[in-house]
Amino acid sequence: MQVAARSRGLATVFRTHCFLISTRLPAVEPPASDAVHNLRHYTNCPRQKLSDSEVGNGRCIHGQSPREKCSLCCMMAVRLYSTEASGLEASPTDAAKGVYDKMSESIKARTCPPNALMWSLIENCKKKEDIKLLFTILPELRIFRLSNLHIPSNFNNNLCLEITKACIRVGAIDYAKKGLIKHNIYGLSPSIPSAHQILLHAKEQNDTKLMVDIMKLIKRNDLPLQPGTADIVFSICHIADDWNLLSKYMKRFLRAGVKFRQTTFDSWMEFAAKRGDTKSLWEAEKLRSESKRKHTLASGFACAKGLLLEHKPDDSANAIQHLNQELTGDKRAGVIIELQKLVSEWPQEVLKYQKEEDRKALAAVLKSDIPKMVSRLGMDVSVNLENLDKEEGMRS
Repeated sequence: MQVAARSRGLATVFRTHCFLISTRLPAVEPPASDAVHNLRHYTNCPRQKLSDSEVGNGRCIHGQSPREKCSLCCMMAVRLYSTEASGLEASPTDAAKGVYDKMSESIKARTCPPNALMWSLIENCKKKEDIKLLFTILPELRIFRLSNLHIPSNFNNNLCLEITKACIRVGAIDYAKKGLIKHNIYGLSPSIPSAHQILLHAKEQNDTKLMVDIMKLIKRNDLPLQPGTADIVFSICHIADDWNLLSKYMKRFLRAGVKFRQTTFDSWMEFAAKRGDTKSLWEAEKLRSESKRKHTLASGFACAKGLLLEHKPDDSANAIQHLNQELTGDKRAGVIIELQKLVSEWPQEVLKYQKEEDRKALAAVLKSDIPKMVSRLGMDVSVNLENLDKEEGMRS
C-alpha cells in the first residue's frame, strides 16, 4: 500500500510539471548569460528531500507548492518556450520544403527525381534553412545515382556553380566553401569559377579573411590559379590597403606562371605608387611592358609618380605627355582629373607610408618637383603644396 501511495504521489509531481519534459521541444541550447547564475545556484544548492506529504501535495523539485511560483521553474519554462519559438523561426520556406519533399519521396520510391526539381530547389533557396535542405538532399541523390544508376561522377560544373551562387545569395558562405573541397560527400566538383564567385563576394564585403580562406582552399584542393583569380585578389588587397597580403599573393601568382591582366597591373602599380615602393612599381612595369603595349590611366600615372619619387620631374612630365597622346576620347579627358589628384591628394598619401625620419626630405623633393612637372606640361591644374613639408601637412 505504501508503495502504491508513493507511486501515486510521484505521478502527481510529473503531471504538475509535464510541460518541462515535452518531447516535442528541440534540444535546449546553452543557457543565456542571465540564466547561468540561477542554474549554478540550483546546481550548487543543497538537495531537499521531500516528505511523503509534500510529494502528495504536488510540490515541485525545488520544494515550492503548486500555488507558489518557483522562479527557477518559471525560468526553465521560459527558456524552453523561447527555444521552441526560435526553432519555428528557423524553418525553411514552403516552396523549398515542397520541392525537397518531392525529391526525397522520389528517392525513397527508387525513382530518379527529374532534373527540373533540382534546379527548382536551387532557385527557391531564399535563406540558410533552404540551403540546409539542399545540402541534405545532395548526398542522398549522389548515393542514389551511384547505387541505382551506376553514375560515379560528380554533378556537372554548371550545377555546382549555381549551387555556390545560391549559397552566396542567402549568406550561407560556409556551405559555399564545401563545394571547393575535393571528394566531398555532396557530389560537388570544385572549380575556379565557383571560387571566383566567393572571392567576388569577399570583395563586395571588403573581407580579406574570407579571401585568405578561399585561397587556402584553392591551394589545398589543387585548383589552378588563373588571371581572373589574381585580378580579384589584387583588387581586394588594394581596397583593404593590405600591402603585405598583396605582396604575398603576388609572389604566389608569379611562381605559378599566371599571366596578369591589365587591370591586375593597375591595382599593383597604383598601390605601389601610393606606398612609395618604387622597387615593386618598376617590377610590375617591367612585367606589364613585356605583355602589354599601351598604358592605362592608372599604370601611366603610377609611373609618373614613381619618377617623381626618384626626383625626375622632367621624365614624369614626359610620361604624362606620352600617355595623353596615346589615349583618345573620354580617356584623354581623364588625364586632367588624374593630374589634379596627383597634385592634390597623392603627396599627403605617399608621405603617410614613409618612415618618420624620411618624410621631411621626401616632402621637400615633392614640393620642389611637382610644380616643375606641371609647368613643363602646361596644363591647367591648381598647385598648392605650401604645407606639405610642415608637420600638419605630412600628417593630413
